[in-house]
Amino acid sequence: MTVEGEDTAPMCNLYAMMKTRAEAARIARAMTDRNNNQPPQPGIYPDYEAPVIIVGEDGQREMRNMRWGMPSSKKALFDAASKRADTLRKKGTEFDFDELLRMEPDKGTTNVRNTMNVQGKPNAHWRPWLGPANRCLVPFTSFAEPDQDFEGTRKNIWFAFGEERPLAFFAGIWTPHACVRMKSKGWEDVQAYGFLTTDSAPPVKTYHAKAMPVILTEEVDLDLWLSGAPWDEVRHLQRPLPDGVLQIVAQGVRQDEAQPG
Repeated sequence: MTVEGEDTAPMCNLYAMMKTRAEAARIARAMTDRNNNQPPQPGIYPDYEAPVIIVGEDGQREMRNMRWGMPSSKKALFDAASKRADTLRKKGTEFDFDELLRMEPDKGTTNVRNTMNVQGKPNAHWRPWLGPANRCLVPFTSFAEPDQDFEGTRKNIWFAFGEERPLAFFAGIWTPHACVRMKSKGWEDVQAYGFLTTDSAPPVKTYHAKAMPVILTEEVDLDLWLSGAPWDEVRHLQRPLPDGVLQIVAQGVRQDEAQPG
């Protein structure tokens, strides 16, 4: 699902993490890892578990697994439940709308674009998670965007900082979340994450002009994002990378299976 006011065009819904968790923890200075035996992940899709680095309650950085997809907006869930209710009415099926709404599947919102509203204030939906306690770093080695704007094939174009796929980090947010992800699994308590997006820069812009993930490359920026600084002091990090910093490392494949150098 999407958040009211968000760009609904397909954005980054696939990335890879092919370096070791230990290397990600070392670079991000995470003191503990709750799942240090996880193998490399050549394809991370929405609602998959993946490593995320947060600042714990003790003030120390830690790595833990979370599910990709932040809570969708109440309006998005209400609209989806209303459509489901309309279908049930046409069939003559009785239902309790409150229960229908409570059990409406929330597949999550993977990308966070419109953090500010037109009045220049934090977006009402995202505002609870823009503070220091809910910021995180999401390690990756490459990410894919669909070809919407070059040949229009929708095939995956994979981007990284070089053929060796060096480790980098998305600027993300996270939260505990209780919801129904899939009707077959019912109600679940999860820890959910997503990452910010911003304007595209070449070479991503050639294939996907509307948006790309927010990527932090400098240690000072990683530290600032995870610091106790208020949103007004970190929001400038939601910006594109310089042109040409990223490279195309694969095309048309579902996973980036190239082994790290």
